[in-house]
This record gives sequence, structure tokens and C-alpha cells, in this order.
Amino acid sequence: MAMAATEIEALIVAGIPGATVEITDLAGDGDHYAARVVAESFRGVSRVERTRLVYAALGGRMGAELHALQLTTALPDAGPEQG
Repeated sequence: MAMAATEIEALIVAGIPGATVEITDLAGDGDHYAARVVAESFRGVSRVERTRLVYAALGGRMGAELHALQLTTALPDAGPEQG
């Protein structure tokens, strides 16, 4: 079952307080999304750990309800890092 973009955004914001999240449906099918997550709490955190934080916020939905997520993480005052 596909997830709505609003549900993905809400889960990430709940798991990473203060984060700004932009979700894009890449294929129009509700299964393939891109997410840009900007959070001050990423400061000093490795790219791998940022990805883990986002996946943890999604509560195990990756690979189940959420088939694919292209993830970009960034600090509020910095350029993006692919994660």
C-alpha cells in the first residue's frame, strides 16, 4: 500500500523536531518519492547517521508502505548532502 506525501512529511517532522521537509512524488504513483530534509539537529552528524535518523522517523515503513525514497539532507545554512 502506498503512502501519501503528507504522511511521510508528518512522520519525519515528528521524528526530527524542527525539521523542514519537502516531498516530491517522482513517478506519480505514491510509491517513489524524493525528500529534502533540513534540520539544525543534523549539525555535526555524519551523512550516514542523518539517513538513519530519517529512516528511524519513518518507523520501519521503508521497503513496506514506502517503496523508494531519494533522500537529501542539509543544515539550514548549508548546501545539500545526498544521503
